[in-house]
Amino acid sequence: MMVFLMLLTNILSTSAGEVFITRGMKQIGEISTLQPRMLLKIAARVLGNPNFLVGLACMAASYVSFLAALSGADMSFIVPITSLAYVVSTLGARFILRENINLMRWAGVSLVCAGAALVTLP
Repeated sequence: MMVFLMLLTNILSTSAGEVFITRGMKQIGEISTLQPRMLLKIAARVLGNPNFLVGLACMAASYVSFLAALSGADMSFIVPITSLAYVVSTLGARFILRENINLMRWAGVSLVCAGAALVTLP
């Protein structure tokens, strides 16, 4: 039961982290320079962005829950199941970030679901 809870936490926190970081970086805007002074200014803006910071915290929770799940089950089971975060992230991109997801991407999401289902078979 603990492994299931850690997997669920991992999947949800990974997806939430990706959505929040994406939202934060879209607020920052495109990074189109390699000048050190400008990169430092951009880094300061990134580190002051609340969406980015929430996303970073979610990603940290994701990593901790991944480690906890690995302590209770085989990696060959845990890693494929965590790929369901791609599904949840795609749904977050569609409904929270309002991105258009084309049919080919939905097909890819379906393949990820099918692969995760195969791993859970005895």
